[in-house]
Amino acid sequence: MTMKLNCDLGESFGAWTMGLDNKVMLHIDQANIACGFHAGDPLVMQQTLALAKKSNVSVGAHPSYPDLVGFGRRSMNCSSEEIIALVHYQVAALDGMANAQGISLDYVKPHGALYNDMMRKPEVFAAILTALAQYPKKLALMLQATADLAHYKTQANKLGLVIYSEAFADRCYDDEGRLLARSQAGAILNKEAMLAQVKQLSSQGTVTTISGKVLKLSVDSLCVHGDNIEGVQAICEIKALLS
Repeated sequence: MTMKLNCDLGESFGAWTMGLDNKVMLHIDQANIACGFHAGDPLVMQQTLALAKKSNVSVGAHPSYPDLVGFGRRSMNCSSEEIIALVHYQVAALDGMANAQGISLDYVKPHGALYNDMMRKPEVFAAILTALAQYPKKLALMLQATADLAHYKTQANKLGLVIYSEAFADRCYDDEGRLLARSQAGAILNKEAMLAQVKQLSSQGTVTTISGKVLKLSVDSLCVHGDNIEGVQAICEIKALLS
């Protein structure tokens, strides 16, 4: 299985810095860039886009619920119309800034609670599909590779949309192929377990769930994190495993 590497970037805001974007960008294939609703600001967006262009990295919009204080990790009871509007607003902002630098936006990956709601609530998923179908540029949707990935692809294909499926290097899975909640023990893998999971995904196309079940997943891209120097070093090791 050939997998790309993607990472959430551009999450600094004003005088507050998060992540080692300049180091991470050298080792990934896809950059999910925050659009200002959970993190990021116009200058950070502009700088992150320039960094992606310099490193020849594919760019995706990383929209969220309007939740700067909660870093987009709190679910909001938005209507379908509101979700369509907030996705359009954020994607259009990043798309316009990308165009100004001669960069073409490739895909959209919702962030945090919006991502989780998309995977668990049919009405949220439908709203996001509608938002992308209405957008004047064809953009792929990145979502979690689960046991029922075919269902999501079928819904997307009806609207002419492409799905990029992703797995997570450092997260434990439940028996449905979904991420174990961060509040549960064992949800975050240590480095040794993370590298073992990446190797299993790469060589066998499977993950071992929290209960020990071996689950087959179809994965296009692997989500990695570069919040600190140890994370960047882990990305280098992951990339070596995939090469």
